[in-house]
Amino acid sequence: MAKILIVEDDPLISRLYEKIFSFERYEISLAKDGQEGLDKARLEKPTLILLDIMMPKLNGLQVLERLKADPETKGIPVVMLTNLSGEKDAETALSKGAVKYIVKSEHEPKEVADMVKGILAGYTRDEVPGS
Repeated sequence: MAKILIVEDDPLISRLYEKIFSFERYEISLAKDGQEGLDKARLEKPTLILLDIMMPKLNGLQVLERLKADPETKGIPVVMLTNLSGEKDAETALSKGAVKYIVKSEHEPKEVADMVKGILAGYTRDEVPGS
């Protein structure tokens, strides 16, 4: 079973995505800030990480940089899920190794879940960590 780590400081958003992905039969782990997300990614080796940008302790781009610099986590696909809609923000995240940049306000949660399922389907079993 695929495991998704949701790194989001807004508890309402976290719970919403936790419910959606649990319904889709994914195992879910939650982190409320960037540092906790980084720690959980290293410890749990999730299949995919949904990562907000604007968070306390470490922001999403800092977390992304550290994940991609660490041999233990660099292969985990990271999807940025944020309210920042600037093109430069998206370019920065993608250039640092994110596989997708999703603006929360532009997509319904179910659409986001479908995008994540599509990303996971693009990996073979051998490529996806933790499967």
